[in-house]
Amino acid sequence: MRRDHGEPHPIADFLFEYYPFPFSLLENWHPGMGLALEAAPPALSPPFSERCYHLADGVIMADPGKLSNKERQRLAWMTELLEATRDRAGNFACHGLHEWAMVYRGMEVRHEKTLKLRLPQPEIDALVESRAVCCSHHDAFRFFAPDARHLNRLQPDLESRGLLEQPGCLHANMDLYKWAAKAMPWVGSDLLLDCFELAVELRELDMRASPYDLTDWGREPVRIETPDGRRVYETEQRLLSSKAEPLRKRLIAKLHMTLNAAS
Repeated sequence: MRRDHGEPHPIADFLFEYYPFPFSLLENWHPGMGLALEAAPPALSPPFSERCYHLADGVIMADPGKLSNKERQRLAWMTELLEATRDRAGNFACHGLHEWAMVYRGMEVRHEKTLKLRLPQPEIDALVESRAVCCSHHDAFRFFAPDARHLNRLQPDLESRGLLEQPGCLHANMDLYKWAAKAMPWVGSDLLLDCFELAVELRELDMRASPYDLTDWGREPVRIETPDGRRVYETEQRLLSSKAEPLRKRLIAKLHMTLNAAS
């Protein structure tokens, strides 16, 4: 209803703007690998298309044998990235400074149409300059203000993702929804929805710890500019990372199952 009336939301909208997947992806149910369905109709029909499914003897199953070589390579790359992220130690000392670095010196405030900053610009700049910035996520880093980029201890890019992404990162865990979406219908809607729900929780913390004021939206800030706020952030970050761990494991298992069946 809100989206139909063009009413913006600083948290919910992000998951459909940053991740360009239609809402129908969440509405259309797919069983995923290893589950067969009885077929009432005589032929395949949406959402079970011939491009991904096989119908025989009244049974519908996902058929990875229909994957092209390029699609298999993409799934294999995703699997390698997820495994590398899983096996790396998590960093729980970043304290969400990436959102602060994005508005450093106020040259561009990404969410200014829907949110105001809760601190004066000089205080935001001072915090970014006084803390160690250690963002490991390429997609977050690329939105840093130009003057803040050199302050980051890491310089992540597309090529270094497999070397830098780590399981404590909010955005790396949020990306589980992206990888599950890109691996549909093979991983199945149950896993996709679990990843989406976690992404909502992660974005909540992401924005509550940002320099934006979300009190009008019923969200109290995590004041990472204070020692107590940084402790709160780390506690919530660790909890969400522990929720992401089994989802990453399930996603890797489904991808291996798909690739093994495809070959």
